[in-house]
Amino acid sequence: MATAPYNYSYIFKYIIIGDMGVGKSCLLHQFTEKKFMADCPHTIGVEFGTRIMEVSGQKIKLQIWDTAGQERFRAVTRSYYRGAAGALMVYDITRRSTYNHLSSWLTDARNLTNPNTVSTVSCCTNLTNPKHCLLFLEASAKTGENVEDAFLEAAKKIYQNIQDGSLDLNAAESGVQHKPSAPQGGRLTSEPTPQREGCGC
Repeated sequence: MATAPYNYSYIFKYIIIGDMGVGKSCLLHQFTEKKFMADCPHTIGVEFGTRIMEVSGQKIKLQIWDTAGQERFRAVTRSYYRGAAGALMVYDITRRSTYNHLSSWLTDARNLTNPNTVSTVSCCTNLTNPKHCLLFLEASAKTGENVEDAFLEAAKKIYQNIQDGSLDLNAAESGVQHKPSAPQGGRLTSEPTPQREGCGC
């Protein structure tokens, strides 16, 4: 017998942001597929992945939007920030400039998401932690080290915000949805598809 398609309590929307070529898509692939994807092609616009994790005994579905880091796509990808409960900012330890640009990515995230969005910085070095209230993890898409934790620690904080009431689940911009409800007859309503903004072409 097939498993129920909605075996989770909440959906959390995440965005992955950072400069081009820092490994955002590789992190997403390692997290969702548990495999290292060498020679990841550059993302055009946005990629999408999902995975269910357990947080404090609750199953949480993460909807993860992997955005392009190229400047020419930035105006387009900013539209995907709205309604994100978590933002994973990524930089490459071999390119100091990608670390220096984090403040710009953080500014975008703070301006375009809700005030309670949980931001995580992911890298694999001991460079100085940005002077903001952020979760900070060293991770490797190649070995998988701390990749799980990068997503899990943010999910724990989001769940804590739900429990203490600082995240309003009724607000459209919260980035969190309840599990789809079962209407009369016992059939679950279909899961809402991710809304892509901009033109419908």
